[in-house]
Amino acid sequence: MRVILLTDVPKVGKKGDIKQVADGYGRNYLIARGLAVMESEGAKKVLDKQNADAQKLDAENREKAQELKETLEKRTYEFKVKAKEGKVSGSVSTKQIEEAVKKDGYVIDKRKIINSEPLNQLGTYDVKVELYKDVIATLKVILTEE
Repeated sequence: MRVILLTDVPKVGKKGDIKQVADGYGRNYLIARGLAVMESEGAKKVLDKQNADAQKLDAENREKAQELKETLEKRTYEFKVKAKEGKVSGSVSTKQIEEAVKKDGYVIDKRKIINSEPLNQLGTYDVKVELYKDVIATLKVILTEE
């Protein structure tokens, strides 16, 4: 029996794949649990439409992320911190960076901030943020003494 997978199924395939499976497994497990549908011309057309819609949505999201990247890279984020002899007491966290960007009216996820070094000394830092798949913006962050 050939089925079209509606979700990722471990050891079988990914969403949208057309797979040959045993009749009992297909009917009693995959189709019964809503993980797949039987292959047919109508189901193939629906799958093709869903794939086209997903590609269009992906292109739109990538374009929006690219625009956001260009906007964020033009800005500089300055944090005034308490420091003694150039050493900051504590550090600037990803949450603080996220909130500073949010104040400008843009939304980023603090978990998407790719930061290899702690921001615990006065100076200028380049902080990378993954906005979308393969779209990485570099924010300029400056730590100055109060």
